[in-house]
Amino acid sequence: MTQIDLPTPADGTLLGAHIRDDGTSFGLWAPRATRVELALVDEDRTQHNHDMTAGEDGVWSVHVPGVGAEQRYGFRVHGEWAPEDGRRFNPAKLLLDPYARAITGGVDYSGPISDHTPDSDFTPDPTDSFAAVPLSVVVEDSPPPEPIAERRNLADSVIYETHVKGYTRLHPQVPEHLRGTFAGLAYPAVIEHLVELGVTAVELLPIHQFVSEPFLIGRGLRNYWGYNTLGFFAPHASYCSVGTMGSQVREFKEMVTALHQAGLEVILDVVFNHTGEGGHEGPTLCYRGIDHAGYYRLTQDQRNDYDVTGTGNSVDTSNPGVQKMIIDSLRYWVTEMGVDGFRFDLATTLLRDGQHHVRQDHPLKAAIAEDPLLADIKMIAEPWDVGPYGYQVGGFGSRWSEWNDRFRGFVRDFWRGNIGGVQELSARLAGSPDIFDHDDRQADASINFVTAHDGFTLRDLVTYDLKHNGANGESNRDGSDDNRSWNCGYEGETDNPEINALRHRQTKNLIATTILSSGVPMITAADEIGRTQEGNNNAYCQDGPISWVNWDSAEPWADLKDLTGALLKLRHDHPVLRSSRFRHGDQVTLLDGSPSGRKNLAWFGGYPHDNLVELADQEWQDGERRTLGMFLTDDRDDRTEEDALLIWFHGGADPVEVQLPGGPWAKEYTVLAHTGVDGELPTDPVPADGLVTIPGRTVVVMQAH
Repeated sequence: MTQIDLPTPADGTLLGAHIRDDGTSFGLWAPRATRVELALVDEDRTQHNHDMTAGEDGVWSVHVPGVGAEQRYGFRVHGEWAPEDGRRFNPAKLLLDPYARAITGGVDYSGPISDHTPDSDFTPDPTDSFAAVPLSVVVEDSPPPEPIAERRNLADSVIYETHVKGYTRLHPQVPEHLRGTFAGLAYPAVIEHLVELGVTAVELLPIHQFVSEPFLIGRGLRNYWGYNTLGFFAPHASYCSVGTMGSQVREFKEMVTALHQAGLEVILDVVFNHTGEGGHEGPTLCYRGIDHAGYYRLTQDQRNDYDVTGTGNSVDTSNPGVQKMIIDSLRYWVTEMGVDGFRFDLATTLLRDGQHHVRQDHPLKAAIAEDPLLADIKMIAEPWDVGPYGYQVGGFGSRWSEWNDRFRGFVRDFWRGNIGGVQELSARLAGSPDIFDHDDRQADASINFVTAHDGFTLRDLVTYDLKHNGANGESNRDGSDDNRSWNCGYEGETDNPEINALRHRQTKNLIATTILSSGVPMITAADEIGRTQEGNNNAYCQDGPISWVNWDSAEPWADLKDLTGALLKLRHDHPVLRSSRFRHGDQVTLLDGSPSGRKNLAWFGGYPHDNLVELADQEWQDGERRTLGMFLTDDRDDRTEEDALLIWFHGGADPVEVQLPGGPWAKEYTVLAHTGVDGELPTDPVPADGLVTIPGRTVVVMQAH
């Protein structure tokens, strides 16, 4: 493609709307515009326009006396209509401020929201869009939220991925008027559940202002997840319980304060890779009207969007002005809104250069690494997009952690019995060193998960072999067919007690494997209480009971919740479970410096008489093996006591008798937790070299004394 050369804004603090000097100053980066008007909009949509002045850095500015908080506004950007040069300027379209801190109103999808006529994507439409588009809102500065007492190391974190609206929309202890809002998530009963469970951070599905896709509106649906951002500085207005004229900023801050006071960090799922405008045939609400080629990746002819996100457009992060907008947004959410980390949706898109090639040395990535305000902020990548060479798992470097889809896929396969041996299991349990152990990276580079917002819930993973997405209006064609699920013998819900018992055991096995593995565990909200989406594995457009957490399921799935809490407490109490370092089976010394004869990581097969030596090469190659014992010893330099655990993962359907390692490994063992039912495992200590029968499909955690 032809790279355009645009000036970079010199001072990001001049962009957006800022109350100062008895009025408000407005700034907009529109480097190729020939004229920009600020439109101040009254409640009845009457407009008062003010011409703005252009600076050498492409920033247009104006100060308007007497304007204060809650003033609605937009921009009209003039310039040449030349789609062949990436210029689609059309002043008939009222545009949002990319730096708006609040956005009010919605989109009338039957209104004149496109910059082109219905007959041609490349002929300008002169119809004014003022009555059909959302508006930016002036927001008064306010103090940031109360910071968390101390941000945890990522290795000590347990991430809980949740949706602001869906988590509390049906919560019986949250007042009705607060359900589904920032205030609802901050309600004491909600926070109490999170704290008691043992998670340390909530990762919020997108809360930047977002819109629905036109095709969903045409089906009578709406975008629920929020991966269709319209404003990178504005909290989503409908998540506010009291208003949309700036109250959403205050309520978000109050939510962060409440979570921080409970010791919970806040991580935002941010979608900088594309916007809610879609391709050039879609609505023009902001960025396209400011500068099509300035904000979006275009094909060689400059007329069409180059899409590596699957949404119709891709934000052009090769442009320094766009890089600055993203950095300014991150800094704003950290300094003014109090967040503790970010999960970057389709992060590979952000690392593409002007030729759309992936570069791990991308200037945006370097700017994040060098920014002192972001130094202790958690950076988590979804390390792929849908473009060429988009799959970048393991490639993001030491500053980053990454969603580990290899963990998700293999752990699902192991527990449904679709694997050959245990060799890869050992790698996933050990933090996936085959993927991440390079370039001074640590084990917390791996974000371990078996479910996320996208795909089956944990309960559905053991209830359905097939997706059931009919409610999405695409004849069940949408959503992944690679679910790696197992319905335990019956498709859908059943009253069969044997099948239901197996499903409970399997959910415990999946969540136990996630919590007990090296790396950072991520739990999808309400998986611990058996949340179901009725087999829908692509509920992005289901803003209703399919997606909302049904808290009535908590009691029938109390055994899963109790085990999840018990395992998270074990993870907290035993640092050996949350080491940030990769273990390589190194010899461990005792506290007095003498050799212990143990390793910081060892693997055992458990078959009687095979325990005196670790798993042999031929056993690693045994495709029929379904049992693996992981021995972990705490080898931190600052440890004050000896701590070792032996954890068995048995994926076979039948019970297996294992012999416990003796010699230097331990004198005796005590079962701390397991995924079976009461009475299946011994409650008294078992001597080393003793035999223990592990039931089929069970995880057992033992303290090695």
